[in-house]
Formats: sequence, C-alpha cells, structure tokens
Amino acid sequence: MEDLKDQLAEVIRAYHQKGWSPATSTNYSFRSAANPNVIVVSKSGIDKSVFSAADFMEVNMLGQVLPAFEGIRPSAETLIHCKLYQLFPEMMCIVHSHSVYSVLQSMKKQQAVELSGYEVLKGFEGIKTHETTVHLPIFDNTQDMPAFAAVLEQGKARLTVPAFIMRQHGTYAWGRNLFEAKRHLETAEYLFEVDWKFSN
Repeated sequence: MEDLKDQLAEVIRAYHQKGWSPATSTNYSFRSAANPNVIVVSKSGIDKSVFSAADFMEVNMLGQVLPAFEGIRPSAETLIHCKLYQLFPEMMCIVHSHSVYSVLQSMKKQQAVELSGYEVLKGFEGIKTHETTVHLPIFDNTQDMPAFAAVLEQGKARLTVPAFIMRQHGTYAWGRNLFEAKRHLETAEYLFEVDWKFSN
C-alpha cells in the first residue's frame, strides 16, 4: 500500500510538470487487492507540485470517509471514482488530468472525440491495430456529483475504451493497475493533442 502511494504521488507530480494538473486540480485513486472495498483517494486542496504519499486518504465504495480520516475532505469528485469502480470492478486505479487539449476537444466536439488510424490507439487495452476507430465520449461537466455518477452509469455502453472527457474540465482514465491507468491517460492525451493540431 505504501509503495503504491509513493508511486502514484510521483506520477501526480510528473503530471503537474506536464501541465496536466495545475495548482490543486485533479484527483486520483487506487484500491488494493487485499481490500478492494477501500478506495485510497487524493485529499482535497493539495498543490500537485508537492503531492506526497501523506496526501492520500481512505473512503469506502460509497465515498464515505473512513474513521481514521474523519475531518479530512477527499476530492470533490470522489463519487466519480466510486462509480467507475462499481461499473468496472476489475479496475484498481483511476487517474485524471486537466490538460489543455482535452478541454479544447470538448469545446469543439459534442458527443465524442473520434480517433482513427493512429498507431498509439494500441495504448488502449484490447486494441491490437491502428486500423480502427475509437469514439472517446464527452460528458457534460457538473458540480452535482451524484447526478454525474448516474450519467456515467446510464452511459456505460459509451465507455468502449477506459477513458472519457468531462466537458471543459479534463480526462479520466482507469486500469487494472497504476501502469495500465497511466498508459490509458497518456494515450488519450497524446491523441487529443495530435488530433487537435492536425484538425486546426
């Protein structure tokens, strides 16, 4: 557990350096195989340039803070993590970004970002060839997290790859471990940037 905290904290700091996690924005989580009903999630309001293993806390699958962390606020978007773990029980890590290109894409596209022919599409689990088309869904942003969680549940069929965009907000991606979640987010962000630059 402590190793995973250190590893994810290092990724968070790296994403801040890339400009994907400015100031205190974005949120991250993981579960351990030993106790998958406990979600280790980033605390609210932490500067991501100095994020450390001590900046995680624990909640249950309903987003309720566990007793050892009473009085500490988890990320405001913790319910998104809870819902994704419920929808995809095999997934054990979720990462998030506030990148420029995901925001730009969501301001131009209505329902999804269509990505075709790119070699890096194979970074998404299950895709074996660049000769394919992926529709990466866009969901409208809201401060009402229970409502957004319900939208995710209703739109599960649209989640054909392990990532989506919150409009004018950023990207969520997930995987069976940190490596896989990281690969999915970096695949999505690379493709958003290339596609944007090609199209504009």
